[in-house]
Amino acid sequence: MLRFVALAQANPDKRAAEERRADWLEIYQEFSREQAAAQASRCSQCGVPFCQIHCPVQNNIPDWLMLTAEGRLEEAYEVSSATNNLPEICGRICPQDRLCEGNCVIEKGFHSVTIGAVERYITETAFERGWVKPVKPLSERPESVGIIGAGPAGLAAAEELRRKGYQVHVYDRYDRVGGLLIYGIPNFKLEKSVVERRAELLRQGGVVFHLNTEIGKDVTLPELRTRHAAVLVATGAYKERDLQMPGAGLGNIVQAMSYLTASNRKDLGDRVPLYEDGTLNARDKRIIVLGGGDTAMDCVRTAVRQGARSVKCLYRRDRANMPGSMREVKHAEEEGIEFVWLAAPEAFLGERNVEAVRAVRIHLGVADASGRQAPQPIPGSSHAHPADLVIKALGFDPEDLPANFASPDLGVTRWGTLKLDWKSMATTLDGVFAAGDIVRGASLVVWAIKDGRDAAEGIDRYIQARASRSAPAVAAE
Repeated sequence: MLRFVALAQANPDKRAAEERRADWLEIYQEFSREQAAAQASRCSQCGVPFCQIHCPVQNNIPDWLMLTAEGRLEEAYEVSSATNNLPEICGRICPQDRLCEGNCVIEKGFHSVTIGAVERYITETAFERGWVKPVKPLSERPESVGIIGAGPAGLAAAEELRRKGYQVHVYDRYDRVGGLLIYGIPNFKLEKSVVERRAELLRQGGVVFHLNTEIGKDVTLPELRTRHAAVLVATGAYKERDLQMPGAGLGNIVQAMSYLTASNRKDLGDRVPLYEDGTLNARDKRIIVLGGGDTAMDCVRTAVRQGARSVKCLYRRDRANMPGSMREVKHAEEEGIEFVWLAAPEAFLGERNVEAVRAVRIHLGVADASGRQAPQPIPGSSHAHPADLVIKALGFDPEDLPANFASPDLGVTRWGTLKLDWKSMATTLDGVFAAGDIVRGASLVVWAIKDGRDAAEGIDRYIQARASRSAPAVAAE
């Protein structure tokens, strides 16, 4: 260990931009055994590992780096998977530059350990060698738990609850397991076979999936409460934010999730009429994407791969203030996307369909209550960007779950997220718990995993306490 002084940081080989623009494969190659061991050996094994502190699931990163450096890969996988239900996914899509790697104590001057790539290597090796097994509880419990949502929070909770012996039923309105992991994230970041492989493991472990099941339509939350000992709401936040400004009703202005879902379904082999007729297809078009988060980066990079004539991303702040991963921005720039910083849309121009986006230049003023500089329009700076298709990637809000679920007593905050006791992950309804974006707002996959694990613990305590209260008293001899 401690080889960071003599050994430079290295990432897995990245395919050339021209090559990856032409396909949907993941852009990074895998580490070899020697490369993974060498990079893991750069860890300083510090007494206070900031990488672990800044990991939402508190991964024991220095431990599995040391085990990897020593060639003890099966042990490394056991340590890694002990705190993370989806390490193969986090190794691919976590913004490590903002979390573990960005807080590595050797970051300055020597460059951080490539934690995400090593995590991915460990898990892929574990799958190849058959070390990843379905969950097998030590004993079965009679109680069942219903989980609404088959995204990362629901999947993490399902595995933890199944490990404790509960009968787990997961309900999802889509036709595949994975939620955002399947329909929101493009293949070049996360190949769908990776998600499907994990879903199959859960099935083999006894988790029952009820797909194409919409809560509030096919079954209500009150019905699930009578069917199960506890219910977990892990629906995510899919209500897309919109812009109300002149020209908003023109054609060829679409939401990011509709666009990404159509592309992902096409890649999965589904028939997608709106993709095939060109409505949600960027081929030969001038594309404008509005927004600066990871969803916007997914959209611009998808458009390039669909054969767009040009792709621009308009964002009202500067590069340093982008909410998305800087790594994703760099990948997008390599692939030919043009970023227009400090520009805010003020109107869509056109007759029937959008022909251009009129934007105004922005000056970043005094910091607001959140600590970020407030964007201020510069008078007289309006300018137009030609567009054949505009994609709005402006963020997500929770849907109105009390109305959708026929449960008016389900408490929500002023932001529309579910009210929660964060110690137990319990909502305002007895026996109903929540996890992920529906309580945090739109956030990272790794935070959803943490919430799912915490909710499983809360549900277990709740069911155990209820069982002990209802157990008959044992008569004294």
